[in-house]
Amino acid sequence: MKDGVPVLPSGRGGSNPALLLTAHAVTIPLVRPFVTAVRRTTVLESVLVEVRDAEGRSGWGEAPISAVTGATTAGVIASVHGPLQTLVESGGGSGDLSAALSRIAGSDERSAARMAVDCALHDLAARRAGLPLYRYLGGRHNRILTDMTLSVDGPAALARAAASHRAAGFDCVKVKLDAHGDPVAKLRAVRNAVGADARVRIDANQAFTADEAIRFITAIEDDGVDLELVEQPVPAGDWDGLARVTSAVRTPILADESVWTVKDLHRLIDAGAAAMVNIKLAKTGGLTPAMELASTARAAGIGVLVGCMMESGVGIGAAAAFASALAGESGAEVPQDLDGGLWLREPPVDGGSRYSGSTIILDDAPGTGITRLRKPQPQR
Repeated sequence: MKDGVPVLPSGRGGSNPALLLTAHAVTIPLVRPFVTAVRRTTVLESVLVEVRDAEGRSGWGEAPISAVTGATTAGVIASVHGPLQTLVESGGGSGDLSAALSRIAGSDERSAARMAVDCALHDLAARRAGLPLYRYLGGRHNRILTDMTLSVDGPAALARAAASHRAAGFDCVKVKLDAHGDPVAKLRAVRNAVGADARVRIDANQAFTADEAIRFITAIEDDGVDLELVEQPVPAGDWDGLARVTSAVRTPILADESVWTVKDLHRLIDAGAAAMVNIKLAKTGGLTPAMELASTARAAGIGVLVGCMMESGVGIGAAAAFASALAGESGAEVPQDLDGGLWLREPPVDGGSRYSGSTIILDDAPGTGITRLRKPQPQR
């Protein structure tokens, strides 16, 4: 370890592999605690992955460290420098990115590690093509709207946070709920703070039983609080409960933790379990499977929202490029759920996507536009 960055063992990957993966562990303080029904954190832990080709070009990806995906820093680094490097190289040293992407998509390694390598390979492919990543994926727009997440809290604190973000230009807020307190009072306070024309979403992070979810969603509806959607109100494995909630309330239900793969999505479709699905690259394992998941969902009439874990602009930039590819010619779609990078005190890289209020602006340089890893900063 040197300056917080893992040092690669000598001789790894052969004398001169066509595509060389390097994993960089980063820890970055947040601007405020991030609190959900399942965790509280004050820092971002992530692993940034760089893939470099024989001509010296680099692509970048990110593996967010999360209990949700089961990813650990040590585990991701071992996966990237071991099995995933072997898969990238196994094309006979040709540096064929399409073949490498197919092999990564078929790997049994953790989804977050696959995400990092998949996105790095896509970034490199876009750079080779001389196109920004969003255009390489078929997108037309370099500006993507996002919501802003409100951590679990009481009505008064939620109202203050919501009003502050509304004043900063966010027209869509997502309220994290847990099983404590009065959800109607919380949502009424938020609605009063942001006004009638703002979008208000709920994310319960699996905190409720089906009966509890039906009661609180119905109560919010009866109170006249207009909700855009409710995300993952019940445990991920409770398909019957998710379907019961969907059929019992008027508000659209968005599946998150329940859907990681196309197989999961088919189960959701067959059960009529939700109207929408939150696609996160850290769950799918990168852009390749995410695009397949989105295509399958849309063909079945299931709405798609692009989300994120707690991630830096490296992961957010890839997800926003994916959202651009889904947006169509008009680009006039709902705000995505990509505010993760706004929680960081500082970015870990130079270049790439950036925020302007509630808008993510994608770099028009080839690939993601990331130029280099910043020297790791000590926690403050």
